[in-house]
Amino acid sequence: MQEKITKQRLLIKALFTTTMLFIALYTSAQTYEFENGTRTNSADIQNCDSCSGKIVGNLGGNSSVSTNVTVSAAGWYNLQLFYCTGDPRTIRLTAGSATTISIPCDPSGGWSTAASKNLSVYLNSGTTTLLWDNTISWAPNLDKFVLTPLSSSSLQTIAFGTNNSIVYNLATKTYSVKFNGATVITNASAYANSDQQYLSGNFATAVYSSAPFTDNIGSGTKHIFTLSGNYTLGMQQIFYTYTNKEYVAVQVVLTGNGSNCYRMSPLTSYQVTPNFGTGDTRAVFVPYDNDAWIRYNAYTLNSADFTASEVTNIYNNTNRKSLVIGSLEHTKWKTGITVSGGGASSAYVSVIAGWTKQEITRDKRGHGWVNVGQTSCPSPKVMLNAGDDWRTGFEEFAQANAALQPKYIFDWTAPKPIGWNSWGAMQTNINLTKVKAVVDYFHDDCPAFKTQDNTLFIDLDSYWDNMTDAQLAQFVTYAKSKGFKAGIYWAPFVDWGKYNRQVEGSSYSYNQCWTMVNGSPLELDGAYAMDPTSPGTKARIKYFVNRFKAAGFEMVKIDFLTHASIEADSFTNYQIHTGMEAYQEGMKYLVDEINGTMLVEAAISPNLATGPFAHIRRIACDAYSSISDTDYTLNSTTYGWWQNQIYDYLDADNVVFGNVSIGQNRARLLSSVVTGAITSGDDFSVAGTWKATGQNLLQNDDVMDAARNDMHFIPSDGNTGNSAATVFYATHNNVTYVAVFNYSNAATTNNISLSRIGLGSGTYNVKELYSGTVSTAQGTLSAQLPQADAALYALYDGPILSTPGFNWGIAATNYIFPNPASTTFRIKFDHTISGPAVISVYDISGKEVSKTSLVAEDMISSEIPVNNLAKGVYVVKVSSADNKVQNFKFVKK
Repeated sequence: MQEKITKQRLLIKALFTTTMLFIALYTSAQTYEFENGTRTNSADIQNCDSCSGKIVGNLGGNSSVSTNVTVSAAGWYNLQLFYCTGDPRTIRLTAGSATTISIPCDPSGGWSTAASKNLSVYLNSGTTTLLWDNTISWAPNLDKFVLTPLSSSSLQTIAFGTNNSIVYNLATKTYSVKFNGATVITNASAYANSDQQYLSGNFATAVYSSAPFTDNIGSGTKHIFTLSGNYTLGMQQIFYTYTNKEYVAVQVVLTGNGSNCYRMSPLTSYQVTPNFGTGDTRAVFVPYDNDAWIRYNAYTLNSADFTASEVTNIYNNTNRKSLVIGSLEHTKWKTGITVSGGGASSAYVSVIAGWTKQEITRDKRGHGWVNVGQTSCPSPKVMLNAGDDWRTGFEEFAQANAALQPKYIFDWTAPKPIGWNSWGAMQTNINLTKVKAVVDYFHDDCPAFKTQDNTLFIDLDSYWDNMTDAQLAQFVTYAKSKGFKAGIYWAPFVDWGKYNRQVEGSSYSYNQCWTMVNGSPLELDGAYAMDPTSPGTKARIKYFVNRFKAAGFEMVKIDFLTHASIEADSFTNYQIHTGMEAYQEGMKYLVDEINGTMLVEAAISPNLATGPFAHIRRIACDAYSSISDTDYTLNSTTYGWWQNQIYDYLDADNVVFGNVSIGQNRARLLSSVVTGAITSGDDFSVAGTWKATGQNLLQNDDVMDAARNDMHFIPSDGNTGNSAATVFYATHNNVTYVAVFNYSNAATTNNISLSRIGLGSGTYNVKELYSGTVSTAQGTLSAQLPQADAALYALYDGPILSTPGFNWGIAATNYIFPNPASTTFRIKFDHTISGPAVISVYDISGKEVSKTSLVAEDMISSEIPVNNLAKGVYVVKVSSADNKVQNFKFVKK
């Protein structure tokens, strides 16, 4: 009996030992060597001296490796991946039937030098196959991975908006974000690079606290997770939830003496899964500036592998649902948003404050240190915003940017600026005679091309210094005598000479002002960058701005501003250490010197950081007359139009008609109407077909009425990659304007769903504003375009004359201007009027409500008062001494 009991005890002990060994095996770290996995195609086993054994190489394309892992309990596991690579590469991981995740791998130091990184994966109990591949490009060599179960977590849930929440794991120091109840961002972590790299997950403890806060966006609650232990410095992960906002802002802060940083990430997640459903899911590359013909690009998510500047938008073009991730502050940091697609609905995303790349930010060295000598170093606030329309998401991001970084420059209260710039065609050939001839052209031959307040900006671009200061003053006086405003051009932070000499207006030398990078002056776009904090640079700004003021200029176009944001070896202001800090100082000084005297337009410049300092910004630079130029500028409008929430106006660079086809002319003009403000660019001082084209297109009152209105066109679709959308639309005074483009060399038919542009199922009257053709549309608008052409349609519900703000049927050679008008108007006749003329005004019922006589001034009438007329639409009948009768339509506002 005793023997039987002893055997039973031994059996139980053996079973217990086996069970404990099994549990230990599957609840502690497990190491898997990749050379023991299953390889496909060209994947092979290679030697590696610094690895745990062999490595698997030649991964990528159709070559992969898979490993089976077994765990006893479903849950989250830490996966430490060991890899080797000599350049940045990406490996993708698919765990069973789970969504594929993308794992970017920084260079490890060589192809046989191992490095590691940690990520979280969810595994079901039992055996799961982990597939490692990269179907798009080459992958790193793989050594091994170590799986460790994550301990049971303590979760802190923070609600915001409507059914949105942040779920923070106090054990792992990671967080997930839910929108509308669905997890969109999983297990995001934070890091900061200072004297060493501080990883949120490696801190010993996390403690939660909260406090109310108010910023320029609004009020809400600041949720703070304070991390400590295992490091000499501390860290805070902060979440800002706003009352009545559906988005959240996230920030990381390094704390303690010596906590200055040069690189931080408040959000790095291997699993960003918006789960938009079926359809065309995209991620947008956003450039840092508008230089060197750089383009936006809406990549399919599966092929996305880029770092966007400041913001990206992951969205479904089919149902328009989106996730916007972007920096809201640009005073200290340059921020990049890395997106690496893991599949059609999954991506790795990392927000990197302290990001530079020469091809994008134009920097030739790394980012400067932030908050040197201070006891804390915060990243910028970063918006996380999921919504039902990717276009609204972009606009909400821009509005939040404008709120957190409000205007430093004075408010622009006049109507939308419209004008002419010499760089379009005149370029280096500026002289007083030519620019006065341009003024005469617009005054005498193209008078309907004006702003709503009946003026025009005539802007002298580079090479204005062909003229003396006395001639510049003469030009300003002449432009004013014709009712126009004179503008000028300057690049305040560049030295085109690139040799040492005395700085204008100062005792400094140019070599004292150059921005030094890696011990040498930084050359960009053919010019040396100038240190914005240098007193010599500032003295030069004061000197030139005072010259512009003395001449009487009312507008200035400032260019090559990116030069002022370059990361440098050091700055004259020793308290400044980053390019964006230097940019802020230089731009503030420039605006202070202008002192509210001039309209300010920015040309080449950072997209977002320039917002507080300019009224107008060029959406893209160096475009002229061709249809390819139109595609280039409208690519930026397609994916960057939302910057009109940051600037008062955007423009699409020079509208040059030149000698290209009339279709290309229509498209080029319409690109500016869609983008915002129009800047004409032909040399109207000399004869050419562009003069007649300007008289025709720039005085089409229907098109110009749309251009002058304060409305914003948005793209109908965002699935065009690095090309432009073909359809844009806007609504103003119950009229929907639809701009349609054909960038190709063949005729096209574009059948536009009216529901896609926000219209109902009814029948709409349609007028194509270039041709005047009137039709109707129900359900679909069919736009048939010749090669390289464009059309602008107005869709409205009701009779034509009841449509506010329209002046239908005006000929291009004779017209009333301004129209609409509130006090007076004048008439441009199509021939010289000799002797008196009788002006009769009739309301739309045919009743004569006014009658007067005038004597025409050549082909332009004197002013005709309309103060006593009620608001509405009128017919103006002109009976001249030569017995010729002309009729016009006029809108009294």
